[in-house]
Amino acid sequence: MTDPISDFLTRLRNASLAKHRVVEIPASNLKKEITRILFEKGYILNFKLIEGENPQGIIKIALKYHPVSKVPAIRHLSRVSRPGLRKYSPADNLPRVINGLGVAIISTSKGVMTDKEARRENVGGEVLCHVY
Repeated sequence: MTDPISDFLTRLRNASLAKHRVVEIPASNLKKEITRILFEKGYILNFKLIEGENPQGIIKIALKYHPVSKVPAIRHLSRVSRPGLRKYSPADNLPRVINGLGVAIISTSKGVMTDKEARRENVGGEVLCHVY
């Protein structure tokens, strides 16, 4: 596998489209931070870090759906920066997803954060993905 972040996003996207309750993903520090942001912004129900047979462990993510219509909370999940073409943005030119309704996840020198937090901290970085 050449792009673990793309694999992480694809597993989440596929599990939500298939209406799965829980998805298990191999863990890394970057994936843990992206999962934390998705939880804080309300895109996933809950997550748990499980130490397993591999050194990093597993992230177990409970997906979130609308209680009546069963529509997934994550409607769109796309990778922006990829290994073949990295996308960096300065602090004054960070992307806005659906005019501020969505979230862009940015990897900065001060850690992984959302586009709003990066604007507040006045730092730029690599735009990892868009979520809405």
